[in-house]
Amino acid sequence: MPAARVTRSERAALVGLISGHARRLEAERSLDELAGLAEAAGAAVVLRLMQERPKPDPSTFLGAGKIQTLAASAAELDVDVVIFDNELTPAQLRHIEEEVGRKIVDRTQLILDIFARRARTREGKLQVELAQLKYLLPRLAGSGDALSRLGGGIGTRGPGETKLETDRRRIRTRIHAISDDIEHVRKRRAQLRERRRKQSVPTVALVGYTNAGKTTLFNVLTRADAEASNALFVTLDPLIRQVRLPDSRELLVSDTVGFIDRLPHALVAAFRATLEEVAEADLVLHVIDASAADRDRRVSAVRSVLDEVGASDVPFVEVYNKCDALTPDETRRLQEQDPSALCISALRRDGVDELVETIASRLALDVRRVTMTFDPDKPADRERIARVYRHAHVIVHEARDGQVSIVADVPRRLLGRLDASQR
Repeated sequence: MPAARVTRSERAALVGLISGHARRLEAERSLDELAGLAEAAGAAVVLRLMQERPKPDPSTFLGAGKIQTLAASAAELDVDVVIFDNELTPAQLRHIEEEVGRKIVDRTQLILDIFARRARTREGKLQVELAQLKYLLPRLAGSGDALSRLGGGIGTRGPGETKLETDRRRIRTRIHAISDDIEHVRKRRAQLRERRRKQSVPTVALVGYTNAGKTTLFNVLTRADAEASNALFVTLDPLIRQVRLPDSRELLVSDTVGFIDRLPHALVAAFRATLEEVAEADLVLHVIDASAADRDRRVSAVRSVLDEVGASDVPFVEVYNKCDALTPDETRRLQEQDPSALCISALRRDGVDELVETIASRLALDVRRVTMTFDPDKPADRERIARVYRHAHVIVHEARDGQVSIVADVPRRLLGRLDASQR
């Protein structure tokens, strides 16, 4: 029996740049993150190279001397793909490939590649393909030789070889068609949100840096079994599940795509239909990896994307996850730095009860205590009573003389929808 064929992982070289106000430590952490991205794309990192210069070289990004060093090292280590921790211009891509003689991929293309691997639904695949085509369109001119040699590996998934070799007109036609499909998705989501709004169901959206533990927390809150792992961008397609709070009210929790520093603009634009779920939520839980050494940078990256999708004004709660990995002193410093933050471990379920209480409190901040009277013989009133129990906090329930009287703390935005006779 012939031995099973083992596919060799692509051997990757990583290239970073220290320029402008960037510090070496920040650049090295960014390169560490790039290594994680490369591994998520199926590559084995065999070389890391860092260059320090005032600004990128317009032709070769690194400069003539360093690019020769890169070419020699890549040849010696049998490198398949060189990945730059920045977005390269079309001219830089061509010149570097000519000098190095290896496949060249920039940070943006690598992230798009991972998204192409992770997309499962038709919607997710359409969104990723749109982002890839928008990225590739300005890079088609003069890149025939490079594209004809694409046979597999990083940077070749998604649109595929045949699409990449078509002319710009056909690429634009495809972009237009995908954009129309995604617009239909956006309208359908808007209709679903409006239906939920009419049913008075509040929505909580989980956001955070990739691998912050959002999906693990989602599973804990919703008792679901969505795929969660110690990998980047596992969740691409939005998940929405129902949750019943301890006071019997119901809400919806949505898990969203993980953010990352310098998330490609084409990707943010393509996923706008999905990210609108965040902008339209009643409450956002910003899940933060408390154990990350560059925690502040990750928080800033998430806030930047929230601004970009118009979600910066949505009420939010910062939830520091993975607090079981902190020392007592680190936990104390974190709480001193941000007294309102919640410190939890979704994996161990530490602090989750307090988080649920906080969610219930925040969703009910703008409430009014009212007394409502219903006629239980009327179907419309029976439905209103059910809504009161789902979306308000009932204090007193009395049945007398064929009438039901309820005293409850009702969110002001729902008053008109819940009461039959209010005084």
